[in-house]
Amino acid sequence: MTRKYFGTDGIRGTVGQAPITPDFVLRLAHAVGRVLKRTEARPAVLIGKDTRISGYMLESALESGFNSAGVDVVLLGPVPTPAVAYLTRAQRASLGVVISASHNPFADNGIKFFSALGTKLPDDWELAVESVLEEAPVWVDSASLGKTRRMDDASGRYIEFCKSTCSHSFSLKGLKIVVDGANGAAYQIAPDVFHELGAEMIKIGCAPDGLNINQAVGATHPQALVEAVKAHGADYGIALDGDADRLQMVDSSGRLFNGDELLYLIASDRIARDIDVPGVVGTLMTNKAVEVAFKRKGVKFVRARVGDRYVLEELERHGWVLGGEGSGHILVLDRHTTGDGLVSALQVLHACVDSGKTMAQLLADVTLFPQTLINVRLQPGQDWKTNQRLTDETRAVEAELGDAGRVLIRASGTEPLLRVMVEARDAQQAQSCAERLVDAVQCQVPA
Repeated sequence: MTRKYFGTDGIRGTVGQAPITPDFVLRLAHAVGRVLKRTEARPAVLIGKDTRISGYMLESALESGFNSAGVDVVLLGPVPTPAVAYLTRAQRASLGVVISASHNPFADNGIKFFSALGTKLPDDWELAVESVLEEAPVWVDSASLGKTRRMDDASGRYIEFCKSTCSHSFSLKGLKIVVDGANGAAYQIAPDVFHELGAEMIKIGCAPDGLNINQAVGATHPQALVEAVKAHGADYGIALDGDADRLQMVDSSGRLFNGDELLYLIASDRIARDIDVPGVVGTLMTNKAVEVAFKRKGVKFVRARVGDRYVLEELERHGWVLGGEGSGHILVLDRHTTGDGLVSALQVLHACVDSGKTMAQLLADVTLFPQTLINVRLQPGQDWKTNQRLTDETRAVEAELGDAGRVLIRASGTEPLLRVMVEARDAQQAQSCAERLVDAVQCQVPA
């Protein structure tokens, strides 16, 4: 079966348009509750959210839907997505629910779920929920309705968890760090984590108003962090996205490091400390220079489809613990069950502090190939796969690049976008080739 509502990262869209409407979200929670009750008499779910104004409305709808199916609810308030994963496992809850559209603009929102173990749920579970969605609701009687309570110390519990992923002796004393919370879910938690470890903190993107999440700040707009690090003479800059599962970092010179580089840094630090790293998982978008560097170290490198759920699948298949994407989703499975921007940042800082080296020094043997990534908005009804001009242009570009570059064209799993990526040893060549491909996409008239 093909999933109707679930995409690569839950259900996401524009608020007020199907399926991100309160009536659908209520039905969704009711259906999820009925699926949970197949194996549990009295399930309990945790609900966390980011800072979008629509979170209030969707939280209420979810609460009602779960209660109507006889499921108890614990409200966490604004917390990072990985906090929901951790607390679901720590509280022995049946399910974790996140209200967030991650790095998308505030007008979007979404719902995603974590298992009782704090992991992504399989396709079969999502298909079971969609099947129940097609059925008439089955309201429980009044005596069986679920109850709701609020967990007042959710943030504090998660802060302690983040700190616990480092050694007891680890300290950030003497360091000045700029944290960009993207006006999102980690706006309070992220600064507290680094402050409690001893750092002098400077905050940007930590004043949400419900409408400014990801707006010119955060991991998807890192220039604000670069400028703040330079202006304050900081040692490090840390940028998260709206739900704090993505990470970008900046050093004292203002150099930006993406997820590919940070993943390599974490892995190579472990190798330097004689910790076995049998293999690492990247994606189709991972910079080729990282793959080459891993091979030089004798570390196997596997590419998964784009999306952290696919990286996780490959890690589980091989029994490895390190994987990630250039966008900043980094999985460190011996620290957390899911991608976590804060935990990943702490792993990088731990490596720098312990080694006495900067991020640039730890990445001296990796020089990224220039990549050009252009997002092209698809028009309704536009089938890019049948675009013959795009097919012909892709073949021509691939022939031109030969072994010194790559082309990757893929549809976004969360937005109506086509992502066109060209990688080459020469930046100008990568840019011109990508622009040729974009022209071919845009010349197509939707059916």
